[in-house]
Amino acid sequence: MRNNNFIPQVKICGLTRVEQAVQCVALGADAIGCVFYPKSPRHLTDDRARKICLALPERVKKVGVFVNQTFSSIMHHVKFCHLSTVQLHGQESHELVGRLRNENLQVIKALFVNGNPSLKDAENYQPSAFLVECGQGRLPGGNALEWNWEQAKNFGEKHPLIIAGGLTPENVSHAIKVSSPHAVDVSSGVESSPGNKDIDKVSLFLNAVFRCGFHKKTEKIF
Repeated sequence: MRNNNFIPQVKICGLTRVEQAVQCVALGADAIGCVFYPKSPRHLTDDRARKICLALPERVKKVGVFVNQTFSSIMHHVKFCHLSTVQLHGQESHELVGRLRNENLQVIKALFVNGNPSLKDAENYQPSAFLVECGQGRLPGGNALEWNWEQAKNFGEKHPLIIAGGLTPENVSHAIKVSSPHAVDVSSGVESSPGNKDIDKVSLFLNAVFRCGFHKKTEKIF
């Protein structure tokens, strides 16, 4: 059972099916991610994303994942799909982050240990939180590559930190121990195929997080 003071929180990303999104939330997920990057195997149509978001409780963050899209394009998805949070996973400008936050949106900016923008670029942005992952592979995210999560620990002492990249039910407790994140983000690590979540794996992942007993005195991200 989850402790009321427990952090890190959990985002399950790359949902493509309404029933699976609902099941993930029932198991304890704090946020659900919908991908709007056309090259991703988890890419959603607006209609499908809208159905997923409308099926979820208000308390759950509905996160739209975007890569180098314009302000107007992002806002179209936000309004039509009822998104509460925007995750920027490309080389977006700090001006775009600011414009989106001015729309009363929660904005997550991705940074990469082995890519651009890197952790050193954090000072250029003022998002609600940073998501940090490896940055290797053919896609901006979702490459299922493990990395040395400890590299983000010092960063997380100064910034709200979400860890992603290569997380699975088997390694998430280790990743949390060495990086002390505010939240964790998983996609391929709980799938049977791209976009098709294995609910048994989701349950194992969430229970592994809940058993960590790790907590931080900080505001929640999601």
